Order: sequence, then structure tokens, then C-alpha cells
Amino acid sequence: MMQIIQILWERRVFFVTCLLEHIRISLTAVVCAGVLGILLGVFISGHKKLAGAVLGVVNVIYTIPSISLLGFLIPFTGIGNKTAIIALTVYGLLPIVRNTYTGLTNVDAGILEVAEGLGSDGRQMMFRIRFPLALPVIISGFRNMVVMIIAMGGIASFIGAGGLGAAIYRGITTYNMTLTAAGSVLIALLALLSDWLLARAQKMVNRRYGIEQGD
Repeated sequence: MMQIIQILWERRVFFVTCLLEHIRISLTAVVCAGVLGILLGVFISGHKKLAGAVLGVVNVIYTIPSISLLGFLIPFTGIGNKTAIIALTVYGLLPIVRNTYTGLTNVDAGILEVAEGLGSDGRQMMFRIRFPLALPVIISGFRNMVVMIIAMGGIASFIGAGGLGAAIYRGITTYNMTLTAAGSVLIALLALLSDWLLARAQKMVNRRYGIEQGD
């Protein structure tokens, strides 16, 4: 452990640069996957005949090994951060699409009937009732997505992308296990910190809607 702390201090400029790049890549993928995933989840919640097919396709994509997906994208998008962001976005879709769909389709039917009886239209039902009540489930999927994207971001260095994976890759190629361990520890800490922050947000949402739910 002392060796890891020592190398983090001695190469702090390198690690800070890698950390900031990792955050930028991960944040971009999180935003893209979050927006696309929620929109897709909302869409299939209103078109349930398509839900099975869409979730099936997303599940199949999720089973593709990350290295294979990165290799498949290289001829089309080249190497570097762009390809890494696309791959991470694709992998991040499953938890957010699934949880958005599950949350929206499991809202209490009695609540929806009351709202409809009070004259709420489809748009009001979605944004004032269904979506707020589904928010705890959606945030849970968002947490899983964020942790997964941050963790998988380390693989992106193998196709020339930046981030903390560069430290891991450099450590592997130079047989410097301390360097590899330091990069891995920083990725783990970043993922844990992100999950902790989102867990606090999820608890706030749960309290707002009177929902008891663990981390």
C-alpha cells in the first residue's frame, strides 16, 4: 500500500491528468447513455409490444465482450476517446433502459385511475405522476450505469483513449505492478465516490415519496 501511495505522489501530475480525462470520458458517456436510455425507456413504456424486442436487443449487446465491441467500432470511428465514449454509452444503456421501463410500468394503477379521473392528459400523467413515482427505480439503474461505465473506462486505453486505464496499460506493458495497482485503485475510488453521491440522491428521492429502499 505504501508503494501505491508513493507512486501516486511521485507521479501526481500524470495521475491527475489521467483522472481528469477519465472523469471527462465517463461523464460524457453517462450523459449520453442517461439521456438515450431514459428516452428509450419512456418510449417502450408507452409501446409495450416493442418492449420485449428492444430490451432483448439491449441485452444481447450487453453480452458482447467489451474488447470485441471496441475492436468492432475501430474501423468506423477510429481509435481514441470517441470510440471509447460510444462503446461505454452502448454498455450503459441496459440498466437505465430496463429500470426506466420497469419504474414507469409499475406505477400503482389506482393512482393513475384517480389522475385520469381528474382530467389529466397523457403528458401530465407522464411528467407529473408516472415519472416522479418511477424516479427511485430510475436512479437505481442510473447508479449501476455510472459505476459500470467508470469501471469499464479503464479498458478504453487499449484503443488509444485516455483516462486512468493509461496507467494500468503502461503498468502492464512495463511490468510495473505498482503503477497498474495505483490506476486500478483510483478507478475503484472514483466509482465508489460516484455511487455514494448517487446513493444520497436516491435516499432524498425515496424520502420525498415515502419509499423505504436500501442502498
